[in-house]
Amino acid sequence: MREVFHQSLEDVQSRLVEISELVVVAIDKATRAFGSSDVSLAEEVIEADAIIDEKAIALDELAIEILARQQPVARDLRIVVSALRMSASLERMGDIAEHIAQLTRYRFPERAIPKGLKSTFTSMGKIDVEMAQKLTELLRTEDLAIAEDLRDLDDKLDELHVSVFEKVLGENWQGEAMATVDATLASRYHERFGDHAESVSKKVLYLATGDWSSEPDAE
Repeated sequence: MREVFHQSLEDVQSRLVEISELVVVAIDKATRAFGSSDVSLAEEVIEADAIIDEKAIALDELAIEILARQQPVARDLRIVVSALRMSASLERMGDIAEHIAQLTRYRFPERAIPKGLKSTFTSMGKIDVEMAQKLTELLRTEDLAIAEDLRDLDDKLDELHVSVFEKVLGENWQGEAMATVDATLASRYHERFGDHAESVSKKVLYLATGDWSSEPDAE
């Protein structure tokens, strides 16, 4: 029975990795579509989000089944409960990638990125993709050094997010109302994607160290 339980926990980990891999693909396509106004690529992201949702639901059902049948305690219980929370964050990251893709579709054939902010959003997109890739590696290997990399990347993303708001609120901003809305929404989506990635990494750290003090409140 114990062997079956550990196999179930390994299945939970492998499913988290699988969902994270799909998120990497989603955010990579979404940010490329956003930068180039590629509506076909954006549509791929929007359609594929249902797959991420389905896999997240299946993982949640597996975790609940483990809780009901195995009644884990101590660290095993923390693993299962943390998996439920990580699944929710990964599913939300997929949703955010979809939101970025939807901005591209809504503005097509016009460019979704307001004039003067292309380089900023290109940098934000690259950071989001790198964070998703590193998060997948963290979930696969549990190499805690990766968590430090994620924190540094999230700090850079936060700085870029602030710079977007400074730009659109500055006296020299000449964008129309729609461009201002697009810029603030897109920046928020990129920034929240990073927050969720760091949130998952904090949960991995918690499982390894037992320290929950720095867990962020990502929504």
